[in-house]
Amino acid sequence: MKFSVIKETILDELQLMQGIIEKRNTMPILANILVSASQERVELTGTDLEVGLKTQFEAMVEEGGSITVSGKKIFEIVKSLPDGQVINFKENEDLMMEISSGKSEFRVLCLPKEDFPVVPEAGFQKKIILPLDKIKDMIDRVYYAIAQEQRYYLSGALMIIKKNALELVSTDGHRLSYTSAFIEGLNPDEEIRVIVAKKTLAEIRKMSDDKMEFDFDENNLFFKVNNRMLISRIIESKFPNFEAVMPKDNPHVLLVEKESFSQAIRRVALLATERSKGVKLTIEKNQIKLYSSNPEIGEARDNLEVEYKGPEVEMGFNSQYLLDFLLSASAEKVRLELKDNNSAAVMRPELEGDIKYTYILMPMKI
Repeated sequence: MKFSVIKETILDELQLMQGIIEKRNTMPILANILVSASQERVELTGTDLEVGLKTQFEAMVEEGGSITVSGKKIFEIVKSLPDGQVINFKENEDLMMEISSGKSEFRVLCLPKEDFPVVPEAGFQKKIILPLDKIKDMIDRVYYAIAQEQRYYLSGALMIIKKNALELVSTDGHRLSYTSAFIEGLNPDEEIRVIVAKKTLAEIRKMSDDKMEFDFDENNLFFKVNNRMLISRIIESKFPNFEAVMPKDNPHVLLVEKESFSQAIRRVALLATERSKGVKLTIEKNQIKLYSSNPEIGEARDNLEVEYKGPEVEMGFNSQYLLDFLLSASAEKVRLELKDNNSAAVMRPELEGDIKYTYILMPMKI
């Protein structure tokens, strides 16, 4: 194998690979990427057996072939070389990759291509096209509520594709984030419900183009953006019945300016206990009182004017959970819909654009 390419052309692709390759060294081959050259194109493949990425770019190929090389080291080498320079890659006979540019030369030990795991291919016959910018906005609204634990069915977001609509849902058991968007022309043969791994969603957020193609088979999900294809193993577990836990009747509505609410929560949370991050909200006519206390430090209080005409309600919440929603909501004002002191609260942007957004948050004792 022997090829040459401008630094910037390969650097972007190697950068994306850093989020894919295995970093725990459970299997040495998973820290490598497969480099395959043929017919004026080079393809890079990386996988951790759960999420994979295939990407290709044009290059001056003198000899075809394939080899696996450390994804981290090849990235660091390419990044260190001068901008705009041509970089030469060559596989030699003793399983080494020679990398050179100008007077700089490197020789990196490789592993046989036969050791690299097979990464599935997709045909993209279903012709499911999704607007990438809208998808990324929706991911931003559910990403933070994905559970950080080993319950597989909570380690991703539920994606629902149906006629002219896309929905994403995430939950960690304490809160639930739901977002939906109208997508004209979306017309799958039947409704699709799949759990997309958090790592896959993180990689989709890094991509840029107008559209993304989607496909799936019995074991894998495929997302194609231009010259890049993400492969994600399907999470087999059943996602919780989120429709059943979404409150149907929260009649008392509070309207508050988002930025003022965020700043007040941050101030009061400074003296909240480290573990619970709890903040108490006392909601009265046209005002909201915020309170936190920590026996080892002290207590904090704040007060905001709001639009509210319902009965007094007193509820405790994890301050970070409140801020997660407020940071991802794009409206200037948000709605807090309440039932009583012990029932889940519903939060929404006051004005919604193309993307609908609902956040459900369980109260906590403070």
